[in-house]
Amino acid sequence: MKISIIGVGLIGGSMALKLREKNITSFIYGIDNNTQHISDALELKIIDAGVDLEHGIKNSDLVILAIPVDAARKLLPSVLDLVTDHQTVMDAGSTKAGIVNAVKDHPKRSRFVAFHPMWGTENNGPKSAIAESFSGKAGVICNKEESAEDALNIVEQVVNALDMHMIYMDAQDHDVHTAYISHISHITSYALANTVLEKEREEETIFQLASSGFSSTVRLAKSHPEMWVPIFKQNKENVLDVLNEHISQLRKFKSALEKENYEYLEELITNANRIRGILR
Repeated sequence: MKISIIGVGLIGGSMALKLREKNITSFIYGIDNNTQHISDALELKIIDAGVDLEHGIKNSDLVILAIPVDAARKLLPSVLDLVTDHQTVMDAGSTKAGIVNAVKDHPKRSRFVAFHPMWGTENNGPKSAIAESFSGKAGVICNKEESAEDALNIVEQVVNALDMHMIYMDAQDHDVHTAYISHISHITSYALANTVLEKEREEETIFQLASSGFSSTVRLAKSHPEMWVPIFKQNKENVLDVLNEHISQLRKFKSALEKENYEYLEELITNANRIRGILR
């Protein structure tokens, strides 16, 4: 199977490495507006050739969109315009409803499978790609009933080759759940980083005193805005809902401290400890 990957950065590059390792593909085309990404991906043997969009699609069995969700939403209809009834298109975006809705009336809609690999880091670019990134993580396929059976089978093979456990979900439900377990984590991390940068003006002190707990909490604040602003934009209503709840929880901690109600503070922490039984 020949594959074209649109966006040979962290996600696209990691997928390429793993699919090549599993012998799922015989040739990988890279398509990216960033010429440095193409050069790096070629040097790292992530892709076999850097090509333009039309050439890549024309010569591929599978096309993977691994670009920011706003760009994927705009580009996907044009990609489907170019494919035949024997080709498959999938994406790897963190929001799904907007992308699915963008092609709901497209005559080639059935050739598209909406996919989200539940993995990512604060890094970007092909130099950050890791073959084993997806192992053991959730691979979410959305609205599978809207995809052709053969296209769905191809994507299921890809998910299995990535060593992910497959989950099927409605696109809107997916966006609600990812707002709670992914998107809010990034907003919280950005906010915490801004808080520390505002209050602790001595960068050397931050560097010297920062514990592993602090570093892990703000790690996501290193994530790039060109990826995350589109995600927050496309999933705005769900993110606002979870953000309001998060603010409400913060106010409870603030109130407990202000009123020196340490019994209530202990209750809040004990309740939060229940997450241990879910995340082992």
